Amino acid sequence: QVHLVESGGGSVQAGGSLRLSCAASGRTFNYAIAWFRQAPGKEREGVAAISWSGGTTHYADSVKGRFTISRDNAKSTVFLQMNSLKVEDTAVYYCGAKRGIPTMDGHSFASWGQGTQITVFS
Repeated sequence: QVHLVESGGGSVQAGGSLRLSCAASGRTFNYAIAWFRQAPGKEREGVAAISWSGGTTHYADSVKGRFTISRDNAKSTVFLQMNSLKVEDTAVYYCGAKRGIPTMDGHSFASWGQGTQITVFS
């Protein structure tokens, strides 16, 4: 099994930036990683996903051009660089891991981190 721990959450003014980290432990080879978020009263939604090699990425339309997902397999860490943050980005952010191709379907992910709160204020 893969254990995931998110870090980097906090409160930031709209227009600002944050970088989230998802540190993985255990067997991580060939795992795709994705970031999800859940706001109060809403379903968990996919934000960005990346393949094990880093060669394939996917982004939700709402974050394209603002967020960038990357990974450093030597450190078993995936990053989410969040720029031009909007109030609407406020949510608890989770990283998930799955074997195989990256997707943003939360039901296909077997391992999850504990979540980290992102609050964007105007």
